[in-house]
Amino acid sequence: MSTPILHISDSAATRIAHLLGTEPEGSKLRVSVLGGGCSGFQYHFEFDPKPLAEDDKIFEKSGAQVVVDDTSLELLNESMIDYIETLGAAAFEIKNPQATASCGCGNSFSVA
Repeated sequence: MSTPILHISDSAATRIAHLLGTEPEGSKLRVSVLGGGCSGFQYHFEFDPKPLAEDDKIFEKSGAQVVVDDTSLELLNESMIDYIETLGAAAFEIKNPQATASCGCGNSFSVA
């Protein structure tokens, strides 16, 4: 089995690095998958200043650090974290090739 990977777009890396500048030193963006949401699983984002746990994997691009635990990474493998700005909103978006369905807001998904 290949090593799980999480991709970070240039726009997401720029935004994450900018936001990390306002967080306590040593903080990283933690992305996790939680049970719940309208489609079964939901994405959770938080800035985490704590040291890495034993099962954490860190991904970095252009100074932006993203941490994902092993369990969440199984559901996020080969996903792309992007940052989208439109006329009416700006948000992080996860493009997950494993998701077989998602809700309208894009924060909840299911897998087969």
